[in-house]
Amino acid sequence: MERKTNNQLLVPMDFSDINEVALSHAVKVAQTYKNEILLLHVMETSLLKNLFGGVEEELVKEALMNRLNKKADELKASAGINVQVRLVEGKPYKKIAKIATEEEFDAVIMGSNGAEGVGQIIGSNASRTIQHSSAPVVVIKKSNIGPNGYQKIVMPIDLTVETRQKAEWAIHLATKFDSEIILLFENSSDEYVKQGIKANLREVTTKLDQSNVKYTLMEIEDSMATNFATETLATANKLGADLILVMTHTDKNIGEFVIGTMTQQLVNKSRNIPIMCIHPKETGFIFSYS
Repeated sequence: MERKTNNQLLVPMDFSDINEVALSHAVKVAQTYKNEILLLHVMETSLLKNLFGGVEEELVKEALMNRLNKKADELKASAGINVQVRLVEGKPYKKIAKIATEEEFDAVIMGSNGAEGVGQIIGSNASRTIQHSSAPVVVIKKSNIGPNGYQKIVMPIDLTVETRQKAEWAIHLATKFDSEIILLFENSSDEYVKQGIKANLREVTTKLDQSNVKYTLMEIEDSMATNFATETLATANKLGADLILVMTHTDKNIGEFVIGTMTQQLVNKSRNIPIMCIHPKETGFIFSYS
């Protein structure tokens, strides 16, 4: 991979049940790639100041550090990996993204139950972290990782140039987990779109062939009744996929809170399958994303 990394995985900690599921994924990935793990807890500054002060605030911090250290010791003993801990103050998504980007983490692995209703407008910590982090963000849902890791990975292919960059990550994962990559694409009625997708498929399959990665092409019909994100999730669920691999495709021109991008729809709507979100490298080309 071209991107420099510090060989560490960043796992935000809020001590919830879904957090434990995220840890199961982080441990398996760390063991496979020989990574270290950083357990990060971000204390909301405004909440901290409103509820506590002085000695009480220090006691809360001490209690949180004790919980982090206890979890780190458990992981070291059970998984045989190096685990560090850190406690910081601020907005969770800002701190997570800043640390992941500036310290060049391999990936952020975080749990999320998705966002519904108002949550889709405001944005969950997961979706906002995705928008701000240049490191890959793996959003974990309800399913623990299997003993053999990510065996079946769904990778949607669209018209954008950036979609080709997922091939690098597919290879990165498949060579370690012996994964099968399912290349999912729409049979568009628009000839220009159809030819563009075919070109992207040719480039991606060439790279996979060169790396001896197993893959399957799967075509879905272009439908006015559903969108590509919905079809991708439905197909992934039907196939029993272990991971969906997507680009972030965040539109920086219309502000921070982008509603309706494919990545956000998948992160919000998926109930079981983890979503790996890759921040695209600059290509010099501009496309509009639907």
